[in-house]
Amino acid sequence: MGRVVVVVVGACLIVGVLLAGCVAALAGGGGSAPALPGGGSHVSGPAVPAAWELMDQGAAGTCPGLPWSVLAAIGRVESDSGRSRAPGVASGANAAGAEGPMQFEPATFARYGVVGPGGVAPPSPYDPADAVYSAAKLLCADGGGDPASLTTAIGDYNHSSVYVETVVVLAQALVSNPATAADAASALQFAAAQLGTPYRWGGTGDGGFDCSGLSQAAYRAAGIALPRVAQAQFDAGPAVGDGTEVQPGDLLFYGASTRAVAHVGIYVGAGEMIDAPHTGAVVREEGADWRDFVGATRPA
Repeated sequence: MGRVVVVVVGACLIVGVLLAGCVAALAGGGGSAPALPGGGSHVSGPAVPAAWELMDQGAAGTCPGLPWSVLAAIGRVESDSGRSRAPGVASGANAAGAEGPMQFEPATFARYGVVGPGGVAPPSPYDPADAVYSAAKLLCADGGGDPASLTTAIGDYNHSSVYVETVVVLAQALVSNPATAADAASALQFAAAQLGTPYRWGGTGDGGFDCSGLSQAAYRAAGIALPRVAQAQFDAGPAVGDGTEVQPGDLLFYGASTRAVAHVGIYVGAGEMIDAPHTGAVVREEGADWRDFVGATRPA
C-alpha cells in the first residue's frame, strides 16, 4: 500500500514518496447518497474504527487488487462504519430499500451475500462481517480488483458521480493515514461532494465557493467552526509544527508570508488537496506542492 509523506519544514512544503502503491489508482448495486456522519456535530475518534479496518483489510484480501481503503470509505459513507442509527443500518430498510451497514438492496445481497469470518449463516446484510465481505465480492465482480476499472466498480455500487468522488477521496485519505480522524473525514466528505462547483469570490456555498468559504463550510459540516477568511483561519490554528507530517483534513495555506495568507486548501493525502483556486475555475483536487506555502493547521 502506498504512502506519501508531506512535511512542513520552515516555509516549504516537501513531498516525499516513501513507497509506491495503489494511490494512483484511487486518484483517478446498492447504497445511499453520501451523508456526513454526526449530522454537523463534532465527532471524535477515528473515521474508521480499528475493528472495521481489520475487517476491511481481510475482505479486500478475498479480491486481489481491491484496496481495503475503498471498502472502508464505502462503509464510512453508508453507515459511519456501522455506527449510524439511521433506519436500515441495524434493522429494517432505508427509504430506498437498502439494508445493513453496507446498504445492500435485498436482490443484490441475495446474489452476492457471503458469510464473513464470525458472521451468521445464512448470511445477513445486518451482520458487519457478512456485509463487508459481501461488498468485497460485489466490487470484485464489477472489476474492483483492477485499477483501470476500480472507479467503475464503485459507480456500479452507487450510480451517483458524487458518491464515487467521495469514496475515492476518502480512500485516498485512508491510504495516506488509516487513523484519519472522524472530523477530518467529515470535512473531506463535504469537500469531495463539492468537486466541480464553480469558484465564486466571497462564496460560501450559495452558487459557489471561494477557497476559505469551502474550508469553512467543510469544517462546519464536521461540527467545527472556522473564521471566514484564509488569514483568520491560519491565525486560528492549531498550527502543524515544522517537521510534522501533514495529515488528511489539515488546512494548507499559501501566500507571501504568514501575515499575508492568500489561499487555503484541504489536504487529502498523496500530495493532493481540494481547493477552490480562482475565478473561472471550479472546486477541484490538485497537487498541494505550491511554491508559496506558508504553513498548515489542524482544526479541532
